[in-house]
Amino acid sequence: MASILSTKQKQKKNTTKLSDLRALGHDLLSSRSHVNNLPKLLSFITPTSPPQFVLESLLSLQSFFIPLLPDLPSSSSSKPTHSDPELIYRTWLRSKFDELVESLVQVLLSPDSDDTLKEVVLDTLMEFVKLGNGGKFHSAIFHRFLRNIVYSMTSTNFLVDLLTSKYFKYIDVCYFTYIGLEKLAKTLDAKGISDDRNQSADVNNRSHPSESMEQLIRKIHYIISHIPAFEGSVEKTDYDMWSVSSESEEHSKIQKAKDKKQKTEKHNDNALSAANIVKKMKLKFTKAWLSFLRLQLPLDVYKEVLASFHQAVIPYISNPIVLCDFLTRSYDIGGVISVMALSSLFIIMTKYGLEYPNFYEKLYALLIPSIFMAKHRSKFLQLLDSCLKSPLLPAYLAAAFAKKLSRLSLSVPPSGALVVIALIHNLLRRHPSINCLVNRVQQGDQDTVKVDPEAEASTPEGADANVTDAADQSLRKPVIDPFDNEQSDPKKSNAMRSSLWEIDTLRHHYCPHVARFVVSLENDLTVRSKTTEISVEDFSSGSYATIFGEEMRRRVKQAPISFYRTTPTCLFPESKTDFLGWTFKCEDIKRKNDNTRENGDMQKESDRSSGKRQRVECA
Repeated sequence: MASILSTKQKQKKNTTKLSDLRALGHDLLSSRSHVNNLPKLLSFITPTSPPQFVLESLLSLQSFFIPLLPDLPSSSSSKPTHSDPELIYRTWLRSKFDELVESLVQVLLSPDSDDTLKEVVLDTLMEFVKLGNGGKFHSAIFHRFLRNIVYSMTSTNFLVDLLTSKYFKYIDVCYFTYIGLEKLAKTLDAKGISDDRNQSADVNNRSHPSESMEQLIRKIHYIISHIPAFEGSVEKTDYDMWSVSSESEEHSKIQKAKDKKQKTEKHNDNALSAANIVKKMKLKFTKAWLSFLRLQLPLDVYKEVLASFHQAVIPYISNPIVLCDFLTRSYDIGGVISVMALSSLFIIMTKYGLEYPNFYEKLYALLIPSIFMAKHRSKFLQLLDSCLKSPLLPAYLAAAFAKKLSRLSLSVPPSGALVVIALIHNLLRRHPSINCLVNRVQQGDQDTVKVDPEAEASTPEGADANVTDAADQSLRKPVIDPFDNEQSDPKKSNAMRSSLWEIDTLRHHYCPHVARFVVSLENDLTVRSKTTEISVEDFSSGSYATIFGEEMRRRVKQAPISFYRTTPTCLFPESKTDFLGWTFKCEDIKRKNDNTRENGDMQKESDRSSGKRQRVECA
């Protein structure tokens, strides 16, 4: 019987015209006797209905419900026990209004709905939120709407973008959004703990709740990251509110018409209420973010949060020191996560007095070759320079960072070598106690001063060559660098016993920029009045493309060109000046044969001359 009724309703619905809906709405608004048209109009608020039918029904229902919303009972109220027809009627209207709200949410979340229709439906829903609680913000409808957005199986980015562009500019909408997201995050956190317990109890469970949990977390992050930053001050009182009671507006007009004394008192009261709003907003902002950060964030969401954490969260939170657990835990993970957490952790340490004993040990461990090719290398290298700027750093720590960076210069791209030179330049200038690493040469287990090439050139010609050869051989002996590159603790790396010999190899680097820039380290950096620090920001975002671009912009006076004055007739001409300094195998064999023949002829001539001498002596 029920199936027969449903088919009849579908057939009747298909035969309904737009003019019939307009007539039903007109009758509903004109007289209370046509209230039975309400369920008929509600049946057309579905995602499968044509958009024009949805709009026509929605206009009639909105005009019908808005005047009645202040008088309707709440949804949580119990059914009327006494036979009051007016109360029964309003309770029935309340149930139909709840059905309308649920239908509107379904239309908004349906992927089949048109974008223009979604915008109109969202405006209608927000009007109900504005007026549904006696002129105050109807948080129950809005929280139901937020919950359906988060738990929807389809993409809701368009809907969140609509909220951002049209309604997140109102302070009360942002306020109740933070409250709703905090509740949802706490619910997901408790659900995640219970799911982990169930999975540990049932090993054979083949369901994958973690995938759906990750989708929910991504939607919460998309909403909370699109709420604009609220910069509130106590002096500011003209906040934009979405829901303002008409009675309060009339009351404020009457108060403004009074004398100046009462007007100033009213202004002071508004200032105090504005300060309370700012405090509440910061408190709700803090609670929402802390509840969200307690969730098991997916890796992509984790990176997005850390990328903008120092700009979007820390300046607007009530007490940034409460974020230390999240940031230190992220910094201890290592890899890219640690690099991205460094910026926020540095702000908490410098501005809010966080003490983190193992900060430099973790920072030292992040210095690996791949960091110079990471996406966020520019910000990391600038922060690295800032972290090493303090003159209170011990000498062994500054030496360890200088030696680690110089060792990295052998394996990083040319752009990374330029940054390394700039960082070492600043370290040597800030910490004169580590300048002993520059001119030190290791010979076996002893440290000596680097040999001056001018002194070698001034050796007299009559000096014993064996002494010079012995000195050269002693300098060419293989030396073991005491620096331990694999040591994660900078205190145990033996950097103070080593030298920056890697920087000397950069003089012969294949990239001309590196070879020219390393000359800056030859100056006496201990004299601070004659030297200046190098801005790491100018080199931190460099790459092969930037180096090539700078080389293309240079003006070259003389360019080496390979050309021939006459057209060559063979591949290797007979001229010996074309391959100066080169010898070929065939020429070596020919030269050896010629030397052998010359030696044989000389031997024969010597034998002949010795025979003649013997005959002469015998005679």
